[in-house]
Amino acid sequence: MSEPNTIISRSLLFGNPHRASVKISPDGKYISFLADHDGVLNVWIAPANTPGQAKVITNDRTTGISQYFWAYTSQHILFLQDNDGDEDFHLYSSNIETTESIDLTPFKGIAAQVNHVSHRYPEEVLVGINDRGEHWFHDIYRINVVTGQRELMEENNGFIGYVADDEYQLRLAITLTAESDMVLLKRQSGGDWEPFVTIPSSEVMTTTPISVDHSGKNVFMLDSRERDKAAITSLDLASGQCELVFASDVADVNGILTHPTLNHIQAVSFTYDREQHVVLDESVKADFDYLQSICDGELEIANRTVDESLWLVSMATDDGPVKYYLYDRENRDAKFLFSHRPELDSVSLSKMQSVIIESRDGLNLVSYLTLPAEHPIPESGLGQPSTPLPMILLVHGGPWHRDYWGYHPIHQLFANRGYAVLSVNFRGSTGMGKSFINAANMEWAGKMHNDLIDAVNWAVENQIADKDKIAIMGGSYGGYATLVGLTRTPDVFACGIDIVGPSNLITLMENPPPYWMPIMPLMTTRVGDPSTEEGRKFLESRSPLSHVNEICRPLLIGQGANDPRVKQAESDQIVASMNEKNIPVTYVLYPEEGHGFDRPENDISFYAICEAFLAEHLGGNAEPVGSDFEGANFEIKSGMDQVPSIESALAKK
Repeated sequence: MSEPNTIISRSLLFGNPHRASVKISPDGKYISFLADHDGVLNVWIAPANTPGQAKVITNDRTTGISQYFWAYTSQHILFLQDNDGDEDFHLYSSNIETTESIDLTPFKGIAAQVNHVSHRYPEEVLVGINDRGEHWFHDIYRINVVTGQRELMEENNGFIGYVADDEYQLRLAITLTAESDMVLLKRQSGGDWEPFVTIPSSEVMTTTPISVDHSGKNVFMLDSRERDKAAITSLDLASGQCELVFASDVADVNGILTHPTLNHIQAVSFTYDREQHVVLDESVKADFDYLQSICDGELEIANRTVDESLWLVSMATDDGPVKYYLYDRENRDAKFLFSHRPELDSVSLSKMQSVIIESRDGLNLVSYLTLPAEHPIPESGLGQPSTPLPMILLVHGGPWHRDYWGYHPIHQLFANRGYAVLSVNFRGSTGMGKSFINAANMEWAGKMHNDLIDAVNWAVENQIADKDKIAIMGGSYGGYATLVGLTRTPDVFACGIDIVGPSNLITLMENPPPYWMPIMPLMTTRVGDPSTEEGRKFLESRSPLSHVNEICRPLLIGQGANDPRVKQAESDQIVASMNEKNIPVTYVLYPEEGHGFDRPENDISFYAICEAFLAEHLGGNAEPVGSDFEGANFEIKSGMDQVPSIESALAKK
C-alpha cells in the first residue's frame, strides 16, 4: 500500500481496466469480460472453470466496446457499437468459436435498440431499427443472431417503444402525447392498437412498464401512481388493474432480479444514500445472505445461468477495485475471479461519505463527499479536514440521473491531488421519488442551481471547503451547470470545467438527435418550449450564452466533435462570444469523440489538462503530463496560454 500523499497516476484510474462487465454464458460453460486488446476494449471469453485461459473474440480498433451480452445460444456474443461517439449504434453478433462478427443492423444513420431477448428462441432477438430515412420511430425486427436474417414484425408509425413477452409477441405499445402524458396501448383482436392505460405527465419519469410475466397475462411496472416513490406493481392485461408487488418509503425501486425462465420477481433493490436489497422469493434468500457475507461491499448480480446453478456477482467498495466472483449455488461457494483494476490494491484510495444536505426550501439532497486519504473518516459523524481544503463540486449529467456511493475515479483523482470532492443529487435527480424529480420542472438555472449553491455553502460552513478555492465541474447537464455557475453566481467559484455542456437551451432543444424526437414533448414540459415566443424568452434567460458578460473566472471547456446530443456548436458559440468580449477561455476539442471521451488516451489527456488547470487556479497537486498526451487526438482551439504547463507539454509532444 502506497503512502497517502503518493501521486496516483492518471493511467491507473482512467486507462482500460484489467477486466470489466463480467458475465456468464447461459449454459454456464464460459465467462466473458471486457479487457484491453491492442489498446482497445474488446470482449474476451474463457472457460468458466479456468478463467486464465481467455481469448479475445471481438476486434474493435477504435473506441472500444462498452455494451454487450450473451445470446441464449451460448455461442454468440452480441454487442452495440457506434462510430467515434456519433451514437449511430449497430448491433453485432460475434461467434465465439470462429470470432467472426456480423452486423445485424447494416443501415446508415440508425440507433439500434435491443427490444427483447428470450430463452425460448435462443437464435433470435427483437431489435428496434429506425432505418426509414429520417424516420424517428423504431420498427421492430426479429433477427437471427447466427445468419443475420431479419424479419419485420411491426412497422412503427408513432410509438416510442414496445413491451414484448418471451414468445416475442408485442403486448404493449407506448407513446407520449403532446402534453407529455404516457399512453400504454394494447392490441385488439383486429390487430389495431388502442389506448389501454394513461399515465399523467407528472408520473412519467417514475412510471413505466418493465417486463411481461411467465403467464403472459401481467406486465410488471415501475409505478409511482398513488405514491411518491416508484414501486413495483403487476398490471393485469385484461382488466387494467394493478397489484402492488413491492414499495419502499425512502426511495424508488431501481433494480429487480427476475427468475431466468419463469420471470417472477425474486428480489428488488433501491438506493437512498446506499443500496439495499430486499428478497421477495424465499428460494434465493439463503443465496443473498451468503453472498452478502463474502465481502464488505455492495452486491450486484451481473447475470445467471438459465438453470440458476451459477451466478456471476460483483462487490463494489468506495476505496478499492470492484471484485468479481463466480457463485456455485448448489455448493454455496463463491470463487473469487479477479478485480477490475488489481493495481488499485497497491495504492491508498480515499473513503467516500454519504451526507444529507438540506436545501433552502427543505429538500434533502443526498450527496457524496470524498476527502484526501490522509484525512481520517470517523465511524459515525462527518469526516472533516483539519483546515478547509480547495474543493471541486462535481455535478452529474442527465439531469435525470443520479450519483451513487462507491468507487469513483474522478473523486479518487482529485482527492489524491489534495482536493475535497462533493457530488450532489440536486432536485431532478432520479431515485428519490416523483415529487423530487418534478421539483426540477422549468428549474434549469433556477432552483436546481440553488441546490448546488446550498451544498457549497454547507461545505464552507462545515469547514470542509475554502470558500475562495472552489471549482465547479461536470459533463453534459453538469457542464451546463458549470456554465450557469460562472454566469449566475460568478463570485462563488474560483474556476469551472465544462465537459460537453450546452450553452444555449434554444439551440439544444431545436437540434436533438433524430431518435430523441418522440420524447421531445417530455423535454419541453421539463426544460422549456422553443416553439412559442414565451418559451424562447424563458429558454434564452436560462442559457449561459445570454450571460457571458458575467463570466469573470477561468473556464476550461472540453468537447467531442461528433457529439449528437450536445453538438459542437454549443461549445463553439460560447467560446466565440467570450473571445469576442476578450474573456479568457481554454477550449479543447476532440475530433474523434462524442458525448464524453471514450478512448482512454483521450480521457487521460483531458484529465491531465484538468489537473494543470486546477493546480493553476486552486493550488492543488498535479501529476506532470509526461507521456499522457501520446496517442491522444485533440486540439486546443483557444486559451492555451491560460494553462502554461500544458503549453510547454504540447511543445514537447
